[in-house]
Amino acid sequence: MHALKAGDPPFVGGYRLLGRLGSGGMGVVYLARSTGGALAALKVIRAEYAADHGFRVRFRREAEAAEGLTGQWLVPVVAADPGAAEPWLATAFVPGPSLAEAVTLHGPLPDRTVRVLGARLAEALVEVHAAGLVHRDVKPGNVLLALDGPRLIDFGIARSTGATALTASDVVIGSPGYLSPEQARAGAGDVGPPSDVFSLGCVLAYAATGRRPFGTGTPAAVVFRTVHEEPDLDAVPWALVPLLTDCLAKDPEARPTAREVCDALAGGSEREGAWLPPALPRLIAERSAAVLALPDPEPDTATLLSTPEPPALSRRRLLTLGSAAAVVVTGGGLAAWAAGRRGNGDGGTAGEPLPRYAIGLHADLSGTGKAVGRAQERGVRLAVADFNSRADRAFDLTLKVRDDGGRATRAQQVAAAFIADRTVYAVIGPTGDASSTEAVVARYEKALLPLVTVSAGTDAFTAAIDRVFFQLRPDESVLSTAFIHYLTHNAKSVRTSVIDDRAAGRLGWEIVKDLTEWPPAEGRTTSHVVPAADADFGPAAAAVLAAGAQGVVYAGASPHRGALCARALERAGFKGTLMAPEPVLETGFLTEAGTAAEGWLFSTTYVDPAQLPAAARFVTSYEKRFGVRSVEPFAVEAYDALNFVAQGLRALGTAGVERGAMVQRLRASTYKGLAKTIRFEASTDQFDWADGLFLHRVENGGPRFLGRYDKVEQT
Repeated sequence: MHALKAGDPPFVGGYRLLGRLGSGGMGVVYLARSTGGALAALKVIRAEYAADHGFRVRFRREAEAAEGLTGQWLVPVVAADPGAAEPWLATAFVPGPSLAEAVTLHGPLPDRTVRVLGARLAEALVEVHAAGLVHRDVKPGNVLLALDGPRLIDFGIARSTGATALTASDVVIGSPGYLSPEQARAGAGDVGPPSDVFSLGCVLAYAATGRRPFGTGTPAAVVFRTVHEEPDLDAVPWALVPLLTDCLAKDPEARPTAREVCDALAGGSEREGAWLPPALPRLIAERSAAVLALPDPEPDTATLLSTPEPPALSRRRLLTLGSAAAVVVTGGGLAAWAAGRRGNGDGGTAGEPLPRYAIGLHADLSGTGKAVGRAQERGVRLAVADFNSRADRAFDLTLKVRDDGGRATRAQQVAAAFIADRTVYAVIGPTGDASSTEAVVARYEKALLPLVTVSAGTDAFTAAIDRVFFQLRPDESVLSTAFIHYLTHNAKSVRTSVIDDRAAGRLGWEIVKDLTEWPPAEGRTTSHVVPAADADFGPAAAAVLAAGAQGVVYAGASPHRGALCARALERAGFKGTLMAPEPVLETGFLTEAGTAAEGWLFSTTYVDPAQLPAAARFVTSYEKRFGVRSVEPFAVEAYDALNFVAQGLRALGTAGVERGAMVQRLRASTYKGLAKTIRFEASTDQFDWADGLFLHRVENGGPRFLGRYDKVEQT
């Protein structure tokens, strides 16, 4: 549970808002109280999505699909207004954790708990299917655990059996790892109740073992195994194996019905007594107590706080940190917050040596990502030099740099070295790709050593579990937000084509899924596949023209293959808007594409500081110090990251610096950097990405920074 922000309304549709349960790119879920005193989870959709007629249709469908369902193991819709300026939907509030969270925190569930879980979820699906509906997204994150049993939630993609989907016929709907083979074979026919049974089998296998039955990896790899390979049930209790094997049959006709699953599990699930292992009722009790302790907001909060404030601290962090407010610092340096430090007696008397704190830089300086690593090293070195030159500083900083060569094995060695060095209080990096980061987070977490990443984007971690991990950029799954916004508001593309480069892995999957599920400008999106082993983009380019596309998004990650795509579209004579994600925007793309690169727009997570007036001093110092003609990507972001860490050190005071305290302090801080504002969502403790997503356009053979994605004027 997290406090309301200053900009949150006090009421929505007659419901009094009490706090935030969660938030994401689409909207916010609040804890609310009705006029009668009942608690509800109230979902409010952001205005920019509400402007999309197609979205309103989908939102209305969710409300209508769920409002008639009243089963014990379903969460009923108690009110909704799809026609409001910001559509909202309220359901009964369940204070328990999701199944995904429970398994992550406490491991696999015992056999009896799995049987009760399965029987009751199957009973919920019996009612869903009897109403002529298919849930289509049964997964651990959509199962909440309560003391009396589970609750199945979220009918966001549910639809009537036999109904026409609102997305294109080749779009996969569902969550990889839990979707059925028929869902994975997009366009292969209707998806009916057996699909939910397959997903339920996946959920129960996960609950019993802590592992997905079709493994992990890229969505494409997981989907391939779902369609073509047998599930991994080796760790499933033997008594459950026959039933789960039947549920996971490739042929929908060979699966049991939800009623048959319910009956098969009922024998072991109807005994009296607690159904959850001991740790989970305690977790549920803690959640319930937090809700009961949450006071109503003051009636005049919204009017008193007229200017936007940083995200509010959660109650948990307020208790941890005491009454101190989150620190807010203006970018460009630390002089503002350091002023008066020595005069207040906190920095020692004149002539005393200042304390020295080391910051580590975990970088790829010799591998394939050495250019990005070198840029970040330069940015951090400049920040350290700037900080140590200030007369009013309370301590000195030193920088320790280690090279992992962009290899996961060496990354672990680098992490071990930094962890063993007790003079290091935080580490910036890794600067390589997500694999290097994912290889070391657990090590840094165990040591409670803050790890601050600038360029590597991953969604593999959550702040609740991986407390030390501070990702100061959006992950790659967010890049498509810029495509949708620009194609809707700038290009006004009602016919959009996505070139689905299957060599791209998860990034490509995310882009295709987002663009087809949320078509720009209330229009239609078509997808054109280029197999991973195929270098000929000509057929896809021809299909784009045949579809009458006004905008094209290349869903790929390779500069070389992106250049092949650009040249194919140029040869085909396409004249509309062209967009691609950040990994494509490298020298290789510009060189190989040649004139075909002109006009391409890129969704990025870095800025060009030369285009930012506030960064003028930084640019001058950087170019002079390192003898370069321009600042490389992620250099100014690394400069900001170092100052963000230094701010945390200063806030703790020279007597209170230790690694664990740094973790708490950094998560509670807001830093107004040169490139963007660094802050973390109060509801999730994750980086607030809205201020960190940008657009670049290729002009005269090179990229030109346009600005924040939602502030770019029509061109």
